[in-house]
Amino acid sequence: MVCAPGLLAPLLGLGLGLALSPLGAAAGDCGALGRAERLVFAPAARARWMAPLVRAPGPLDPLYGTVRRFLSVVQLNPFPAELVKALLNDPSSMKVDEVVRYEAGYVVCAVIAGLYLLVVPITGLCFCCCRCRRRCGGRVKMEHKAMACQRGILMVFLLLTTLVLLIGMVCAFVTNQRTHEQMGPSAEAVPETLLSLQGLVSDVPQELQAVAQQFSLPQKRVLEELDGVGMSIGNTIHTQLKSTVYEVLASVLSLGQALQVSVDHLRALNATSVELRKGQQALGPAVQGHQERLLALLQESSCQGCAEALNRTRALKLGADFSQVPPVDNVLHRLKDVPEANFSSMVQEENSTFNALPLLAALQMADVVRELKKVVAQQPRGLRTLVEAFPGWEAASRWSQALEEAEQGSRPYLKEVQRYEKYRWTVGCVLCSVVLLVVVCNLLGLNLGIWGLSAREDPGHSEAKGEAGARFLMMGVGFSFLFATPLILLVFTTFLVGGNMQTLVCRSWESGKLYEFADTPGNLPSSMNLSQLLGLKKNISILLAYQQCKQGAALWKVLQLNDSYDLEKHLDISQYTTKLQQELQKIKVDVKNLDLLSPAARQDLEALQSSGLENIPYPGFLVEIQKPVVNTSMEKLAQELEGLSQTQGNSMLGQQLQKEAQGLRSLHQEKVLPQQSLVAKLNFSVRALASSAPYLQLETSGVLDNVTHLKGELPAWATSILKNESDCFLTREMDYFSQYVAWVREEVTQHIATCQPLSGALDNGRVILCDMVADPWNAFWFCLAGCTFFLIPSIIFAVKTSKYFRPIRKRLSSTSSEETQLFHIPRVTSLKL
Repeated sequence: MVCAPGLLAPLLGLGLGLALSPLGAAAGDCGALGRAERLVFAPAARARWMAPLVRAPGPLDPLYGTVRRFLSVVQLNPFPAELVKALLNDPSSMKVDEVVRYEAGYVVCAVIAGLYLLVVPITGLCFCCCRCRRRCGGRVKMEHKAMACQRGILMVFLLLTTLVLLIGMVCAFVTNQRTHEQMGPSAEAVPETLLSLQGLVSDVPQELQAVAQQFSLPQKRVLEELDGVGMSIGNTIHTQLKSTVYEVLASVLSLGQALQVSVDHLRALNATSVELRKGQQALGPAVQGHQERLLALLQESSCQGCAEALNRTRALKLGADFSQVPPVDNVLHRLKDVPEANFSSMVQEENSTFNALPLLAALQMADVVRELKKVVAQQPRGLRTLVEAFPGWEAASRWSQALEEAEQGSRPYLKEVQRYEKYRWTVGCVLCSVVLLVVVCNLLGLNLGIWGLSAREDPGHSEAKGEAGARFLMMGVGFSFLFATPLILLVFTTFLVGGNMQTLVCRSWESGKLYEFADTPGNLPSSMNLSQLLGLKKNISILLAYQQCKQGAALWKVLQLNDSYDLEKHLDISQYTTKLQQELQKIKVDVKNLDLLSPAARQDLEALQSSGLENIPYPGFLVEIQKPVVNTSMEKLAQELEGLSQTQGNSMLGQQLQKEAQGLRSLHQEKVLPQQSLVAKLNFSVRALASSAPYLQLETSGVLDNVTHLKGELPAWATSILKNESDCFLTREMDYFSQYVAWVREEVTQHIATCQPLSGALDNGRVILCDMVADPWNAFWFCLAGCTFFLIPSIIFAVKTSKYFRPIRKRLSSTSSEETQLFHIPRVTSLKL
């Protein structure tokens, strides 16, 4: 135990550390659990994007632009907000004069169409009557110098008019076909658009439901971590306590070993002292007997050279008196049966108990963890009502149903539209064919007439070609008069519909006037108020909503649902977290099974502490130990006697000296050497105890105090660590739920129900109605109207030109007329109409 003072420093340091270390030293340190992992949520918002419809640029675009400019001249008035307001809210309050005033341009066009419808048929009827009386469309009566010029001018104008009719007829054919081609895809796009809008409305509850269902992701993660929370907290407690507990157990083990060594030395000291006293009792008479005999022999006069040996013999006495050593019976009695405890196995057992702390904690927290799982498995009340309480929930179902019904109801109506479109297309083709027939008649008439004129110089030529050309021209005139009425009726009907569609709807739609009208309070009836239909508390701007939807905004921002719906209330999980916190507070870890020092070991240490081991007068032992067992070296004396025995003249004396020398050697081997061995053993034990006893008492007191202090503080320390770890665990698990709440907030306010399909449907509706239907529709009537009105100059020029293709009357006589040659039989040179 010479190293015993080295044990004191760590014990003192341990005691000071236990005294100064705060119980909450680890508070706020969550390094064991770490931060919560980032959760990856599946996007609940469905990707919706309605592809914009764009009319491809084509050669008809200049024609469409011309028609729009024409209609802008016809309708100079701005959007009739008051009239539309009256029509929507109170149709009976509409005034006819205001409607006529707004439609003044169309009224003028209607008057022109009416005049055309009245004048052209009447003129055709009069012309027919005149032709029956041979008053119109006859022949040139006489040839004159200006006839060729007049005829040429008329033919040129007729040709130009015919070319205009041909161009107009071709454009009318093309636009009529384009309208027909666009009507099918446009009609099919209507139910597709309605289905897209119905999907936008019906998907909102499903997306909200998907958002609420993904609460299972943080739930699952928390439930997984709850499975190991007991072991995790137990490991943390073990980690933070192990340095202190291991040091205390190491000091106990070291002190137990020191106790064992000290008791062994004490017992050896006592046993050695007894043996030394016994040996001394047997050695004393033997030494004295040898001394007396040697003195007698060495003092004889015949002993030669014995003076030095005599002096040694006189000093042949016992040195140490072991009967004078202090007794240790009292101390040994107090340490009877010490150590009773097996410190090594006890420390090993305590280490095993301490190392089983994580498993012990898991077992002790099993019931609380089970209750925590029940709490976590529940969905917060706010999330359960997230979908049902969402504004427009009932309105969404109504709108979805209404859009579905509208989509289903639109299909037969659109089929009817396509059927009537076929009729319109057929009528348009027929009337365009009539114009084509007029064009063909004019071209054939001109060709045959010019052919007849070129052959007229030949005296024997036939007049049939010129007459046929005239007849073709008159056929064109007849067709023009005959079909003028259906042409002008078709033109005006399509003009009235298509023109108002362009000026009243398309122009206002494109400029945003329709949205401004809808945004103005009072313009729309309450049954059409979007805010009321959606159940919103605040009126929304349709124009602003359209612009935001076009940018891809969500309905949350567009409908300003933050004024109608408290999202944070439904995302408030404080009650949920409070339950978790309350359950976590029930977690307890009992470390009372960790004794650190068994009762038997404590009794051993207390016995050592009260034994008085340090009070043994060890100097008294050392005084006797330092003395020799025999004052004279018996081996040297025996050697000297053997030398004297050989030098003596008296053989008897020599033999006696030799015998005494052998006796001394034998006594030294049998008695003195064992005594010296026992003295060395006693010296080792005494010195070991003398050096360790003072410190051993201090160490014992320190270990007992530290064990007692740590035993008392361990529950509070473990509770403090447990509370800190519980708070860290709660913070970590709440981080998962916070991630979910933040994701829900972002998903609902920024991604769910992106209303781009709504703005896309409006834009596509305008493209379908205005660019794909209204533009070719208006271009058709515009071209057909041009052809219809150019029929008038065609009629005039055809009638005028036909006269020059017929035979001239002066060619009926050569030198004299029929009137002057009474007996001349006239030759038939012309045909009568």
